[in-house]
Amino acid sequence: MADKVNIREAALDTLVDMEQTGKLSHIATGETLMRLQFAPKQDRAFYTLLCEGTTEQRIYLDYVLDRFSRTKMKKCRPLIRNLLRLSAYQILFTGVRDAAACNEAVKIARKRGFGSLSGFVNGVLRSLVREKAKIKLPDRQKDHELYLSVRYSMPLWIVKMFCGRLGPEVTEKMLVSFAEARPVTIRTNLSKINPEKLSEELKTSGLVVEEAPWFSTAFYISGYDYIGKIPAFRRGCFSIQDISSMLPVSLADLSPGDTVVDLCAAPGGKAFHAADIVGAGGQVIARDLTEYKTELIKENNDRIGYHQIKTEVWDATIPDKRLFGKADLVLADLPCSGLGIMGRKNDIKYHISPGQLEELAALQRKILAASWRYVKPGGQLIYSTCTINTGENEENVRWIRENTPLKSVSIEDKLPPDLKGRTGPEGYLQILPGIDKGDGFFAAKFILPDGQENKPASGK
Repeated sequence: MADKVNIREAALDTLVDMEQTGKLSHIATGETLMRLQFAPKQDRAFYTLLCEGTTEQRIYLDYVLDRFSRTKMKKCRPLIRNLLRLSAYQILFTGVRDAAACNEAVKIARKRGFGSLSGFVNGVLRSLVREKAKIKLPDRQKDHELYLSVRYSMPLWIVKMFCGRLGPEVTEKMLVSFAEARPVTIRTNLSKINPEKLSEELKTSGLVVEEAPWFSTAFYISGYDYIGKIPAFRRGCFSIQDISSMLPVSLADLSPGDTVVDLCAAPGGKAFHAADIVGAGGQVIARDLTEYKTELIKENNDRIGYHQIKTEVWDATIPDKRLFGKADLVLADLPCSGLGIMGRKNDIKYHISPGQLEELAALQRKILAASWRYVKPGGQLIYSTCTINTGENEENVRWIRENTPLKSVSIEDKLPPDLKGRTGPEGYLQILPGIDKGDGFFAAKFILPDGQENKPASGK
């Protein structure tokens, strides 16, 4: 599978698999990259580019192809539809020669038993090549939201939601950000090494290392082939974690020896961050819903080696009375729509719906209702998500205030200078991609006052 034709076919198979099974992009591409692990680096990079780029630009590609096809994309056979998308992406977004993209598409169509449609494929793509400089988008003045949807390949309902809340200018900045390359960000595991030594070691290993904003322990890294080959990574000296994802633990008042309950911990980034602070005398109970997810935490911890982490399979919607009043900190980084990390997971936008937003908000409240009692008097709960949706964020903050005895706590003194002055009277923080430097994120902090009775507010 090392030549360019077969790499295109591998990408095509992945795209069809994702569409027909609903498989997430990172899982589908990861499976194929595992099979391609001995292929040349440039071929694996080309495969990744084709899969990620075609997925990211799907709405735009369908809009353009529909202008040149007598059969609309949604009515085409899955293999032909994805072959046209794959080829159009090469023509419009890469340095691949137009003739090569067209010819290889025709060859693949014939090879896969669609010889009768090879002329159709060739005709659509040749028309695109001739007219690509003249492609017209929806009129920006007459229908700005539709323009943004097509231009940035974002479902129209999401664009409308963002514009309604944040306005078209901020929305467009976010959409631009989602399409940009995201840096690989790491957090120094201070129990293993200090940031200065880690930076020096990584540079010695041939990596490009840049200081990331907000935290002295954070770096951007590039210039490597495979993360598992980096000696400092194998020794557990750092964890891969976006700066926004470092906020929840950074906002907490943790001390060595504390007990932390991480409700939905996989793959473990925040649990490891907490473990680094509470030290060997503390404990981090890292839970998730399935054995598959907890195994991810265990695999990462096998590399890092924190003995203070206890991994458990647990349904977070079910109260565990054994933990009532035991936690100095409850990390409630809960399952969410992920609308803040669409730049890293480019198919989230195709898997979420308005109805699912409501279902997720309800799930989050069910988890909060089951788990807030884990907080001991004087202890804290950090509520966080990686989304930009009022129902999952601000409305859940209000739900916590109205249905539990937890009290909001200011996070101003814990914020990096760039983020201060943003929390307002409500005390929560919304990070916006394209406006701020990290992924989209939301965080709020609560405390159970000393002497407060451990039962729901207002008898609820």
